[in-house]
Amino acid sequence: MSEYDPRLDADQSRLCGDALPPVEQHVRQYETVRNAHETELIEDYVELIGDLIEHRGEARAADLANRMGVSQATVSKMIRRLNELGLVNSRPYRSLFLTQAGQDMAQTSRARHDVVLHFLRALGVPDTTARIDAEGMEHHVSDETLTIMQRFTERQSANN
Repeated sequence: MSEYDPRLDADQSRLCGDALPPVEQHVRQYETVRNAHETELIEDYVELIGDLIEHRGEARAADLANRMGVSQATVSKMIRRLNELGLVNSRPYRSLFLTQAGQDMAQTSRARHDVVLHFLRALGVPDTTARIDAEGMEHHVSDETLTIMQRFTERQSANN
């Protein structure tokens, strides 16, 4: 068996397009990730509020704290932020309600989540792992990739 030659690995990387991309593309990559990080927590809260309303008839701050594994103080800060962004209506000691903008965001976020979740399951990822992975991936996947994931999942379903 021959020794590892990093030059061969570098050559293969260049052939596969894994070398450093052009500067402009690299900037876009990191910018996209930064933007996704800024919105993912907001989307997670709005999506969960929508899910709680759909499945339980109401969303309360205590339910959010419990399901997200955070303190009530953390949830209160986020609710204030969601109010300021026009995504949620709330009053002290009352249920939370999504505005139309909040409902739209929750629906979009849920749809993205479902596409990623179904894709991971179609690949054979166990359900528990697929649910965990989908929670983070949904925010970082482009619409183009989501469309391809959805097509793949639909083909897999048609073949089964």
